[in-house]
Parts: sequence; C-alpha cells; structure tokens
Amino acid sequence: MKHETVRLAGKDADGYVIPLGPVNIVAVVTDAGMVGCGAFDIDALEKFGYPAARVKPAGGASSIETVDDLLRGEIKGANRHASERGVAVGMTGREALGHL
Repeated sequence: MKHETVRLAGKDADGYVIPLGPVNIVAVVTDAGMVGCGAFDIDALEKFGYPAARVKPAGGASSIETVDDLLRGEIKGANRHASERGVAVGMTGREALGHL
C-alpha cells in the first residue's frame, strides 16, 4: 500500500493506493469523510453515518490509478451524509474533499 499526504484548503488528508493485481483501490480520507474510486460501497458506509463519495475517471481514462487521478476525477455518487456536507455529483474529487 502506498500512502501520501494530500494538501487541501486548510487541512491535510491521507491518500491511499492499494495495488490489487491489474487494478488499484484508491481513496483520500479526511477527518470527516472520504472520496474513493468506484470499488467503494458508499451506501454501506452510509449505514455507519460515514460521509463518502466515489469518483469516475476524468478525460476518458478507463480507471482511477493514482491519488492525482482521484483528485481530478468527477464525483459520480455520494451518500446522504456526504451530500449533507455539500458534496454533489459533477464536482471534482478535490472539490468534494474540500467539503469533508
């Protein structure tokens, strides 16, 4: 697993890349929630009261492979707790993390 610090407006977050064979599982976690690649079940996290959203790749890319891909990606879904914090479909991953 690879860890990197992600600088957001006013705070730092933790970025993670977990290689699983031909794909990577990618997420950025703040003190209040997370944005992850499409492999995350944001509805299951909602049941725990945890704000979460997932992104789709930007620019026609086929998958999210890096933390930078996630930050540039477009929010394709957000659970209720993330939506209540201002996360909306169509934002970039970086914009959404600013609400978390």
